[in-house]
Amino acid sequence: MLIASGPSCEFARAGQTIPVASVTIYPGDIIRDGMLTERELPDNFAGMSVTVLDRTALIGKTVRRTLLPGLPISINAVGEPKIITVGSQVRVTYVEGGLTISTYASALQAGAVGDTIAVRNPESGLTISGIIAKDGSILIGNS
Repeated sequence: MLIASGPSCEFARAGQTIPVASVTIYPGDIIRDGMLTERELPDNFAGMSVTVLDRTALIGKTVRRTLLPGLPISINAVGEPKIITVGSQVRVTYVEGGLTISTYASALQAGAVGDTIAVRNPESGLTISGIIAKDGSILIGNS
C-alpha cells in the first residue's frame, strides 16, 4: 500500500524544503524521525518522480529501496510495514450476512494492512485470498 497522493506527495520543485534521509536507510528498515532531516532543493532541481513532502508521512514507513542521504524520497521507495510474514499462522475470518466463521491458515505471502494476500488452509489444503485487517487477521467475504 502506497502513501496516498495529496498534500503530502507531489513533484518537488526547486526552492522547496523537503524531508530527506540524514543517513543511508536500507530496504526493510522502519523510518524513525532521527533518520530524517530537511533540505531545500537547489534552483536547478528537476524532479522526476512524485516526492514525499511531509516528514510525518514518512515516520513508521518501511523502506522498499535504499534511501541515500540528502536525496528526495520517492513515494514508491516507502510503504506500510508488513505485519504478516510468509509462513506465519494467521486467523482467517469469513463474514457473510450474520454468519461468521473463523479458522487459522498459513500465510503464503507477506503483506501490510489493506493488502490482499493468499493463505493456505492446513486442513483442506485449499488456497484462499483475503484482505489484511488492522489486527493482523485475514478477512474474507462481505464484511
